[in-house]
Amino acid sequence: MKKNLKKLLAAALTTTVVLALAGCGSAGNAQKDAPAGDDSAAVTVVKVGVVGEYNAQWETINELLAGDNIRVELVKFADYAAPNRALNDGEVDLNAFQHKAFLANEIETKGYDIVDIGDTFISPISMYHNKNKISSVEDIQDGDVIAIPSDLTNGGRALKLMEAVGLIECDPAKGFVPTKQDITKYNKQIEILEAESATLANILPDCAAAIINGGNAYTAGLDPIEDTIATENVDPTVNEAVPKLVNVIVSRTADKDNEVYKKVVEAYQTEEVEKTINEEYKGAFICVWEK
Repeated sequence: MKKNLKKLLAAALTTTVVLALAGCGSAGNAQKDAPAGDDSAAVTVVKVGVVGEYNAQWETINELLAGDNIRVELVKFADYAAPNRALNDGEVDLNAFQHKAFLANEIETKGYDIVDIGDTFISPISMYHNKNKISSVEDIQDGDVIAIPSDLTNGGRALKLMEAVGLIECDPAKGFVPTKQDITKYNKQIEILEAESATLANILPDCAAAIINGGNAYTAGLDPIEDTIATENVDPTVNEAVPKLVNVIVSRTADKDNEVYKKVVEAYQTEEVEKTINEEYKGAFICVWEK
């Protein structure tokens, strides 16, 4: 985490109300496309794996990269399981869909030789409510079903949010990634349903609430303010897990110093992209790169 993350988040939190990318192609190294007979105009295409439909910032990035004859081509995946494998196997050049804690767990458990090369934003995880059943956390009753992400890191975040609003208590020794087995007390006798993050919005009608991250919620058409009843605290002075929750652009380790990929990161970390993110996503994402 950059040393000024606290300052950046604090500034963002005072101006933003936070209540809370399938395909593949041959990539390996970024490829060059050139019009017939015009080698001077060759364009380097960088394939970037993403999950979800929150991609307006990449249009801005392509505008900024045009002068360098670089173009990002998005490769969209349906869920979080595929983009790191695709990157590790050379099907895409970069990916941009995950936070640092998720990346670290993927590297540890699957042995991927990949590394983050640039910070992007933090996406608070929020509790979205079934408006036909409840209107607040206080309305949650014994027997109600709460859906949460099934992956370790986001599932742990969801449980910590439930703990913060008083629904459960978790073993403090497990830090910010407890599992259901680490729940030491149910203050309400709720049922916790684990499901792949991209499916949670579809499950919401059958639950009292679902805890969903900003990207999947936006893709599903949910509003990070109007449709939520609780959101994790992303002030790093309060939540020590925040540095691990910053989303990143990721490359293969062998390509971490690739000059083209560095230009993609530089284009992302600009005022123009920050403006696009703020205007398009209405608080679902908070930009946290060093400015």
